[in-house]
Amino acid sequence: MRIIFMGTPDFSVPVLDALVDAGHEIVAVYCQPPRPAGRGKKDRPTPVHARAEALGLEVRHPVRLKGEDEQQRFASLQADVAVVVAYGLILPQPVLDAPHHGCLNIHASLLPRWRGAAPIHRAIMAGDTQTGVCIMQMEAGLDTGPVLLRDATEIGGTETTAQLHDRLSHMGAALIVSAVDQLGSLKSDPQPDDGVTYAHKIDKAEAKIDWQRPAVVVDRQIRGLSPFPGAWCEIEGQRVKLLASRVVDGNGTPGTVLDDQLTVACGEGAVELLRLQRAGKGAQARDVFLRGFPVSAGSQL
Repeated sequence: MRIIFMGTPDFSVPVLDALVDAGHEIVAVYCQPPRPAGRGKKDRPTPVHARAEALGLEVRHPVRLKGEDEQQRFASLQADVAVVVAYGLILPQPVLDAPHHGCLNIHASLLPRWRGAAPIHRAIMAGDTQTGVCIMQMEAGLDTGPVLLRDATEIGGTETTAQLHDRLSHMGAALIVSAVDQLGSLKSDPQPDDGVTYAHKIDKAEAKIDWQRPAVVVDRQIRGLSPFPGAWCEIEGQRVKLLASRVVDGNGTPGTVLDDQLTVACGEGAVELLRLQRAGKGAQARDVFLRGFPVSAGSQL
């Protein structure tokens, strides 16, 4: 197959590798433009850009795809199909229609649940026990197209967004290879109207911990926002990100540290903090964190 690949972040890289390994011809890679990053604020290529260049593939990073000239450049590639995964731009109808088999999207949820920008975060934060990956035929609506293939997986009880992200990325890579191999013979399954939910973009205002909430809710918040933007609280006057946790037995005034293992009382039950990060420091396992920043039982977070 002649494939146009469209993706930007780390999540997309295993998909690109899988299509190349399967022997398909990647005629061009579209991604977001390099942007300033790091202390020097120098332009840094996206993960897909860097990987595509390492593979010797042509990289294109237009700021938008609405112009006729850019759409004609896209159509001139005469692709059999475009594979889109976390690209970051809305595709106009002429782009959706240009490849022979249209554009296929890899979406990290079991559609129609969690359409939108942050399906992995939202699934964990909502307490979902199952999620998955869908291969969807793209249309003009937001993640509304018919589903061609889907694969489900259980969400682990202590799994973070980072861990689930990596699993779903590799699941999506395997599923898209299967979908491309079966193009033309796959059944198109329209999404039902029932069960639609939207995974709105994560707002940093959601990250501050409210210890008055039940432990199960606090735990989901910590795991769902790990590693970015990172749920946080203040400990001894310092802002600390909480990156991993689990629900445990415990009672006390909400926000009170109950022992020397960073078990914290919530509105109902307690959570044990397993991984933390102080400002300007790297993420640390609890025991390492406590050696450099002791937190005694009875402390109020």
